[in-house]
Amino acid sequence: MKTNITADAGGANAGGDGAATSTSASATDANANVNAAATTSNSANAVNAAANANVNAAANADATDGGVVGGAGAGAGSGGGGAGDTTNSPCLIEGVVRALECLRARCPLTHCMTNGVVKEFTANVLLAVGASPAMIEHAEEAREFATMADALLVNLGTLDDAQMEAMRGAIPAYRRAGKPWVLDPVAVGALGVRTRFAREIAGCQPALIRGNASEIIGLCGRASRGRGTDSGDGAEEALDAARELAARTGAVVLATGAVDYATDGARVRSCANGHVWMTRVTGAGCAQGALAAAFAAVCGERLVAALAAAVVMAVAGESAAARTAGPGGFRVALVDELSRIDGESLRRRARVA
Repeated sequence: MKTNITADAGGANAGGDGAATSTSASATDANANVNAAATTSNSANAVNAAANANVNAAANADATDGGVVGGAGAGAGSGGGGAGDTTNSPCLIEGVVRALECLRARCPLTHCMTNGVVKEFTANVLLAVGASPAMIEHAEEAREFATMADALLVNLGTLDDAQMEAMRGAIPAYRRAGKPWVLDPVAVGALGVRTRFAREIAGCQPALIRGNASEIIGLCGRASRGRGTDSGDGAEEALDAARELAARTGAVVLATGAVDYATDGARVRSCANGHVWMTRVTGAGCAQGALAAAFAAVCGERLVAALAAAVVMAVAGESAAARTAGPGGFRVALVDELSRIDGESLRRRARVA
């Protein structure tokens, strides 16, 4: 779904670059709110415990269901099929609903080491859905922040030497802290430096890897038809590579396309929601990676986290497209719809199998 390395490395608008050089103002405010909320009352802890129990119950049910959990729809939901394209599994949908409830109860602090084009949009997406963003990149601070944050996103969109150094330090810090990290291998397979770096860090036990079909194929070490951040391969074509990559790394792999697929190497999950306008604005794909990190922080089952990130973004995208005239208004409406999405809309619209 990506259009160019800086633009859809998950991209937001170019105006986000300035706010993205350090922790954004909105992210700082949100972090303060998280810290306050996390220490104020035993009742909040009770809510969190109950939400975790619900998500874990859904995950346990999913493990025996034999259905399919999924992605977002063409690279963060770019254009799912019709309502009859998949057979819905109520169990899987309920898992997504409970994951969203848990995210909003816990407001996970999500550390995004992401590209300069998308930082503002990514932060706004996380805030809208109910998580708390932080855009910390200084190498020493990125390591230190692992003790405070709940999850880490590593997005390679506008990769440079300083960012690589900071990522190499942050990833083991999160592993030592027992917290999940998510890899978004932007333009991997098409360019040498990022491909070598992505394969290096993929060996550091990511909880989840999210990319378009060509990126997943390239990260796996196979020949792809990617052109920069544009995928030349379909998600169905990437499914075998995704399974192999999951088995090799231990990560759940989310390959995005017209239908998105998530796999842990054995089970496969799919989602057919989305809208083509999600490929016409910068940032939807990379923001989905941030959502995956936020859900990984609150879901005991990583396959449920992948499904939740995919479906929540894609269903919100469909709703946003239904009330806007084009990509410009759609981008704003997408953030609005992410703030409004709830269990009722997910049960009504999600197409998972």
